[in-house]
Amino acid sequence: MDKNVLIQYVDMVEEIKDLRRRICELEKQIDRIKEEGAVKDTVSGGMGGTQHFVVEGFPIPEYNRKMMLLRSRKAMLEEKEAELLELTNQVEEYIGSIEKSELRIMFRLYYIDGLTWIQVAHRMNRMFPKRRISYSEESCRKRNARFFEEN
Repeated sequence: MDKNVLIQYVDMVEEIKDLRRRICELEKQIDRIKEEGAVKDTVSGGMGGTQHFVVEGFPIPEYNRKMMLLRSRKAMLEEKEAELLELTNQVEEYIGSIEKSELRIMFRLYYIDGLTWIQVAHRMNRMFPKRRISYSEESCRKRNARFFEEN
């Protein structure tokens, strides 16, 4: 296992967030269709097109399309979440195999928790307040790069 698995994990987490956002937007659109109920339109006809009639109806085709899309996206989300669970196990196993505890903590914070390197540095400084040289964004990033160069 290598760095690509960690990157794939982070990307998949973002993909699932995006999919959830899209599902939420679609649900709002469907709710709007239900609330508005009937759609009205004015048509001309009769007596040479001089009479106007108001036609009302529920937009069944649009509603059905959106419901089908919603079901499809929810199924895709379930599939992606199952993949993410498997990938999470692989990532945690990989990080757990790293010898140095300090690196394991850094990797969990960055790759699993999704923190930025500066947030990782702050968190590490809180965890290890008596460390002679404090952690910085750059030092955390360098330790990450060195680890993958060596392995």
